[in-house]
Amino acid sequence: MNEAFAIRRNVFIEEQQVPEDLEIDEWEDIATHFLALEEGKPVGTCRLRWVNPQTVKAERVAVLGEKRKTGAGKKLMEALELYARDKGAKTIVLNAQIQVVPFYEKLGYRGTGASFFEAGIKHIPMKKELN
Repeated sequence: MNEAFAIRRNVFIEEQQVPEDLEIDEWEDIATHFLALEEGKPVGTCRLRWVNPQTVKAERVAVLGEKRKTGAGKKLMEALELYARDKGAKTIVLNAQIQVVPFYEKLGYRGTGASFFEAGIKHIPMKKELN
């Protein structure tokens, strides 16, 4: 968890100026956290939270700046999707920062509503149906 929080601190709090009290929230203890490693060193993280018995939410997807576009984010999302599918989820939802919508679209996610601001950053709700 400390390694995941360190990555999130770097990406969200320091780089994107998200207030710490918004970044670390009440869902930390019930979420399933994922960590991407490169040569044993943490480079990315994300978490999964159940919304209902068939739907999970992907949250806090973060990859260190120097490791973006290396495939780490894709592997994180693939691991999250595999875990969700194995646990019986049928749908994954997420709120994507507007600048990473193309990343999620390449993974099969589609926008589901109007954009909105969270922590001062424009987002769009997205979802993907699992087979």
